[in-house]
Amino acid sequence: MTPTHPPSGMARESASSFRHEVSGSSSTALGSPSTPPADAIVVTVNGQKVVVPRLMPDWTGKLAPTTMLQACAAAKVDVPFYCYHPRLPVAGNCRMCLVEYGTPVLGPDRHAVRGPDGELVINKSPRPAIACATPITSGMAIYTDTPGVKRMREGVLEFLLANHPLDCPICDKAGECRLQEYSVDYGESASRFVETKVHKPKQVDIGPRIVLDDERCILCTRCIRFTRDLVGDDALGIVNRGSYSTLTHYPGRPFDNNYSLNTVDLCPVGALTSKDFRFQMRVWFLKETKGVCTSCGTGCNILIGSRENRVLRYTPRDNGAVNGSWMCDTGRLNYKWIHRPDRIVKLGGSRLPAPAWPAALAAVASALRNAPPSSVAIVASARQTNEELYLLRKLAQRLGAVSDSVPRSGEPDRWLVSADRNPNSAGARLFGLAADPMGSNVPRFAQGIRTGSLKTLLVFGEDVTRCGLGADLLAKLETLIVSDVLPNPTTALAHHLLPGCAAVEKRGSFTNVHGRVQRVFAAIDPPGDARPEWEFLRDLVMALTGHAFPDTIEGLFNQMAGDVPALHGLEWAALGDAGLTVPMQSRTPDNEPR
Repeated sequence: MTPTHPPSGMARESASSFRHEVSGSSSTALGSPSTPPADAIVVTVNGQKVVVPRLMPDWTGKLAPTTMLQACAAAKVDVPFYCYHPRLPVAGNCRMCLVEYGTPVLGPDRHAVRGPDGELVINKSPRPAIACATPITSGMAIYTDTPGVKRMREGVLEFLLANHPLDCPICDKAGECRLQEYSVDYGESASRFVETKVHKPKQVDIGPRIVLDDERCILCTRCIRFTRDLVGDDALGIVNRGSYSTLTHYPGRPFDNNYSLNTVDLCPVGALTSKDFRFQMRVWFLKETKGVCTSCGTGCNILIGSRENRVLRYTPRDNGAVNGSWMCDTGRLNYKWIHRPDRIVKLGGSRLPAPAWPAALAAVASALRNAPPSSVAIVASARQTNEELYLLRKLAQRLGAVSDSVPRSGEPDRWLVSADRNPNSAGARLFGLAADPMGSNVPRFAQGIRTGSLKTLLVFGEDVTRCGLGADLLAKLETLIVSDVLPNPTTALAHHLLPGCAAVEKRGSFTNVHGRVQRVFAAIDPPGDARPEWEFLRDLVMALTGHAFPDTIEGLFNQMAGDVPALHGLEWAALGDAGLTVPMQSRTPDNEPR
């Protein structure tokens, strides 16, 4: 199925961490309660007056009346919920967000009545309301901590737990289960339910990446609304009635769209679990590191879950300007190659003087220093960071070398999957290391090798034997310098082999297809002799040019930003977690600028 365009325009809830971020305007008031702006109104939440916009973006990004839930967020009052999600249509079926409320009493002139103290006289409604779907009105009073509200929450939780298996110690969602958390925060310590629980299907294989345990499902329908309204794949639904209502997939068709694992993040309980991460690690043992997915040019923001120097999962990190709360399954599962047993972890090559970095870099510097002018070419990878590409440009300028990168393309889905399968093609173009967004000059290097004018080739992160430079041509080179993470036919022919790092093993920045510069951080340490490429490239450039370069990624980025016109004004610290957008001369054809 072809995903629909994602909604945009408001801050989102992070499904992986269950943060209660309801709206982007919730943290600041828009004016004093006595003189609110024309497009804002005053409401009272638990006795506190707060000014909120009359209209706020809904899940589609269109303006809609502000809800009680958003008003409570503006007052920094948490209201629990299960079925609500800022990027999904409102269902209002869990009832966990029930609150009491009142509206101003109107006099005969239809104006609000004020008491002796000048405050509005409130007529409290005898019925509660669901905060997620009820619009606010001027002067409304919302109560979230009354005895009645507390009893309603206890009642909702008691019903949810009536047939729910109490097996938290063995549940794979323990530690990030909202039912578990709310039971502690809002529930009762004991249940009055003594009847036999309704048993539903367990460990149901509904697709290649998802396992369903229906006994744990609380029928919030988040997964149904996501697959139907955002992905465009109406694959999930509820069958049967009452206590026997059961989540299932369409008969005879597996749940296998490329965004299916987002339903695991959305699921507030342990009903939907990932086959890849299921029972691999308790989430409270995971170290979470902010990063960027490098599977394509979209640059989805991710959290890298690792333990004992091993990556165990990727989950989407909220960024409304890039990927919202979602990411594709392909990118989410693209990490296992990092721990392949055949990774390049040792310095090597046929001319390795000694198994140590100083000696290896000295030998490389000597070979480059003795190379005749205009006899050097550099093949950079658009999977490298901006800082590494910047240093490669400095190296190319010093050697008078021609340079290019290898394009990768695939079928886009017009949502998060870009046609550009490189994460930093935009960066390669910014630094002049890519001849054309959809083409490559690498095959033209073959002519130079044949004629003998090209004698030295530096290859970073690519297998050039797949780009028209066969083993017979590479054998004619006087010097072949290669840096990579995994072995390939090019690394096997290298005279100098320098082990590099995966993106999760280094710090730096990437520029996505929309020109957004985003930071990445090291989640794990590189194995063996492997080093972040920017570190040894800095040493190599300094050895050849005699110029000093910062020894920190922050300093190198700031120097790069001052040296590259498109990055002028940027600073490492100012990028923040969401990144910043820079002007781009060209775009990939499958996506519009954001």
